[in-house]
Amino acid sequence: MDSKVERLLINYKTLEEFKKFKEYGLQELSMLDDLQENIIENDSYSPFYGIYFGDKLVARMSLYERKAKYNHYFEIQEDFLELWKLEVLPDYQHKGYGQQLVEFAKGFGIPIKTNPRVKSQLFWDKMGFEAAVYDVERDLGENPLLWHPNGLTKS
Repeated sequence: MDSKVERLLINYKTLEEFKKFKEYGLQELSMLDDLQENIIENDSYSPFYGIYFGDKLVARMSLYERKAKYNHYFEIQEDFLELWKLEVLPDYQHKGYGQQLVEFAKGFGIPIKTNPRVKSQLFWDKMGFEAAVYDVERDLGENPLLWHPNGLTKS
């Protein structure tokens, strides 16, 4: 595979590409509103990362940095990443793009929390994520999966 993960620019072209993904929703619409009001420029901070095949965005995820004070998941109170909207277009699935995105996120060397989509458990197991044992989050409708560079999750 000759592709690389890159931070996506916040612009109309990226938003058009996002419309091809199932998980197109409020976050993208909010970005569109900001663009239309000329608040966001190409060089604005973007939480989105993606992989292009040629000039087509085929895989994407968002990574949000969270401060230690919001960390209720890991043994050690430290900053962590929240991984959302990991998605690969259907014609490009099972080619390693999702794994490449997750490995990129792991490369930051800090814990990662994600809320997996239905029927994705095998993928996350393969990537070394474990189910969180934390009842409050379940009450919020979340079933977070966790990864720590040192394997330290709350038990």
